[in-house]
Amino acid sequence: MANKINLMGMTQSRLESFFEVIGEKRFRATQVLKWIHQLGVTDFQEMTNLSKDLRNKLEFVAEVRAPEVIQQWDSADGTRKFLIQVGGGNAIETVYIPDGERGTLCVSSQVGCSLDCSFCSTGKQGFNRDLTASEIIGQVWLAAKSFGQLAEKGPRKVTNVVFMGMGEPLLNFRNVVDSMHLMMHDNCYGLSKRRVTLSTSGLVPALDKLGQYTDACLAISLHAPNDELRNQLVPLNKKYPIAELLASAKRYIEGLPDTHRKITIEYTLIDQINDRPEHAHQLADLLRDIPVKINLIPFNPFGLSNYKRVSNNALRRFQTILIEAGYTTTVRTTRGDDIDAACGQLAGQVNDRTKRSARYKMDAERLLKAEGDYIPVKMVN
Repeated sequence: MANKINLMGMTQSRLESFFEVIGEKRFRATQVLKWIHQLGVTDFQEMTNLSKDLRNKLEFVAEVRAPEVIQQWDSADGTRKFLIQVGGGNAIETVYIPDGERGTLCVSSQVGCSLDCSFCSTGKQGFNRDLTASEIIGQVWLAAKSFGQLAEKGPRKVTNVVFMGMGEPLLNFRNVVDSMHLMMHDNCYGLSKRRVTLSTSGLVPALDKLGQYTDACLAISLHAPNDELRNQLVPLNKKYPIAELLASAKRYIEGLPDTHRKITIEYTLIDQINDRPEHAHQLADLLRDIPVKINLIPFNPFGLSNYKRVSNNALRRFQTILIEAGYTTTVRTTRGDDIDAACGQLAGQVNDRTKRSARYKMDAERLLKAEGDYIPVKMVN
C-alpha cells in the first residue's frame, strides 16, 4: 500500500486516535509505543502481544520508519556524529556527547536554518524545510539503537537530549513539541523534564506559547549583552530584541510547576567581538533579576567564517567576572572537534535546488502554523 502512515513520530494521544480510526482499542497505543521506542522493533510481525489479525492490518496501513544513517563518525573522545538522510538530497547531523554517566544527544529540528547567525555553520547553508516528528524522534531512536539501548535491559546511554543541532526549534513548533513528549513519555524514553532542553535564538511569540505544551528546560542562545552587538550576531534580534526575549523566557520559567528551575544562557565567546570585560559586566547587569545559569562556549572556527576562537586568558577573565557577580558560570568543553561535531559546526547537507533564502518571512503566523487545531497532549513527568 502506498503512503503508509508512519507511527514513529506519533504521541500516545495521536496513536490512540489512530487505533480508534482503524477500529481497534486505544490501549494498543501503549503496546506499540513500547515496541518502537523501548525495544526498537519496526516489524509489526515481531510485536507478539498484538493479535495476528492486528499485525496484518498494521502491516497493510502503517509502518515504523526512522530516517537513514548515511555515515557515522566516532571521535577519539567518545563523541559520535551521525549524518542522517531525510530525503530530497538533504541530510542532517546529530551528535552524541558522553560525559561520565551522562550521555547527551544534540538533535536537529530543521534541514538547515533560516536565522543566519553569523557564527554558526548551519545558517550559512540556508534553509530547506522543517523536520517531521518522526525525523526528530528518529534521531533519538537511531542513536539509542546504535548503543544497544533499545533492548531488554539495554544500557541507558542517551540520558539527556538538547535541541541545539541544526535549525531553530520554535520555527518547527508542533513537531518539536510532539517529539519532546515522546522523549519524556514513560512508555518511550522516560527522560525527565530536567533532561530535555530546548534552545532558542528568540522566537518570542512561539516561546510565549511553549509553556502550554511542555515543561522542558529552556536555553536562550544570547551571545551578546546589548542589542547593537546582538543585531550583528543574531539578526533575529532586530525583530525580537533582548528585553522582549528575556521577559518571555522569564514568563516561561515562572509558569513551570518546578519553582527551582533556571534558564540556561548560552554565550559563544568570539575573539575581539563579544569577549571584552565590559561585555561581561553588561551581561551581569542584564541578567540581574532573572534566574539563570550561564554557559560560555568558545567559538569553534569553520571555513565560511572569519571569526576566531577566544583566547584562554579572555575566557577565564570573562568567566571570573560573572562568577564574582554571583552567577553559576560554566565553560562548555569542546568535544568532537576532530569530526567537526563541536558546537556551531553542524552543517549536514542542504539541497541547493530547493534552498530558500535565509531571510524568508518569519511572522508569528508562520511560527505557529496549524496551532489552532493542535491539542496539547497530557504531560507525563
